[in-house]
Order: sequence, then structure tokens, then C-alpha cells
Amino acid sequence: MNAKFNDIINGNVLVLVDFYADWCGPCKMMSPILQEVKADLKDSVKIIKVNVDQHQDLASHFMVRGVPTLMLFKTGKMLWRQSGVLSARDLTSIVNQHLN
Repeated sequence: MNAKFNDIINGNVLVLVDFYADWCGPCKMMSPILQEVKADLKDSVKIIKVNVDQHQDLASHFMVRGVPTLMLFKTGKMLWRQSGVLSARDLTSIVNQHLN
């Protein structure tokens, strides 16, 4: 598995991972939503995007079958996972539930 990815998700900061593909319409809809979530939550969450076509090893490891798939990690543990587009309000609420 990608060592840099491991370093990021093993930290003490919440990490929201967006598994996406360039050819995916719903994935394109997620970009401004993720920007809004980041603007709301500032440094309380790190958001990274993983292109499933370029990082098939990660997509396979996490059994990503559809895009977009969002996952929330802290200290290497997956706290939440969902596929599909979510509103900024819903996503912010989910992240807030895991802040402690």
C-alpha cells in the first residue's frame, strides 16, 4: 500500500478520503462540496483525493467498487464510509460527529 497514504491516515487528525475518477460525473460534483466542507471545518479535518485509476492498489485494498467513495480515518482506523454524493451539510455533520 502507498506509504505516503498510510502516513496521512495514521495521524491524529481526521482525514476525509475521496476516492474518485476523472471520468465520473458525480465525482466532479463532489469537488465544490469538499471545498465547502474544508472551508467550514478548517484544520480540524484533512481532505485528500485518491484517483482510483492511478492508485488501483489503494482502491483494491479498500474494496472501492464505485466512485465517489468517501472514507473518514483517524489514527489508521476507518471511522465511516459511504459511496455516492453527499451534501456539504451532511458531510460536515458526519465529520463533526467524529471530532473529539
